[in-house]
Amino acid sequence: MTGLEPFGARLRRVMDERGPLCVGIDPHASLLAEWGLGDTVDGLERFSRTVVEAVAGRVAVLKPQSAFFERFGSRGVAVLETTVREAREAGALVVMDAKRGDIGSTMAAYAEAFLHKDAPLFSDALTVSPYLGYGSLSPAVALARESGAGLFVLALTSNPEGGEVQHAVRADGRTVGATVLGHLALENAGEEPLGSFGAVVGATLGDLSSYDLDMGGPILAPGIGAQGATPADLPAVFGRAVRNVVPNVSRGVLRHGPDAAALRDASERFADEIRAALTSA
Repeated sequence: MTGLEPFGARLRRVMDERGPLCVGIDPHASLLAEWGLGDTVDGLERFSRTVVEAVAGRVAVLKPQSAFFERFGSRGVAVLETTVREAREAGALVVMDAKRGDIGSTMAAYAEAFLHKDAPLFSDALTVSPYLGYGSLSPAVALARESGAGLFVLALTSNPEGGEVQHAVRADGRTVGATVLGHLALENAGEEPLGSFGAVVGATLGDLSSYDLDMGGPILAPGIGAQGATPADLPAVFGRAVRNVVPNVSRGVLRHGPDAAALRDASERFADEIRAALTSA
């Protein structure tokens, strides 16, 4: 299989050109209702196409949440396929937020679904869970390398329940979250200008100075906007790794729909605020 240029290199370039903002595409029922759309496949399609047409030509990354499409069955997945294709055609990178995690042939099948270059849902990167052991991700790591795609591995998530696993201390004295970051540093060793294997780290977590976040790859940072974090918080949370942060905003942008101009304006405001925060860091 002939792959693309590595995801990390492509991400670094588009972040430098467009700024690092990632806009989530989260068509949950309440948001469809706020837009005046039905909780139907037609509503899903109108919502997704509006977001893509409004911002895919401007932002670095779009992140569709697979679950909100899957709940409509095969027709919803067909909308997701179209959303991914049209977003990529407009120049945005697509991170599929599916948080897949399993072992052996099942993990390999998940990887084939999202990371094989000929798959209908091929995405530039995929979110994955390492909590069956980091080694269980090996099939996804291998296919991502082969295809030029990337992974974002759950490391230090913003949900309160995550701490009971991620902050647990192993026999060697390291937390589970730190162990995940250590594995990612090894994956990214020697990669320039940016590795393709990133971490998911919540922007709402406050002081993370006890963790080495500078692991050579990107950091997908949910929590900006509705969850309470602001762009100004990024330097304090991420320290020297802030240059590699991809801040994710979902509801903070999406609530301005269905007006396409309002969606564009909201994304541009967040992008400007993020640039200002990173410039002052």
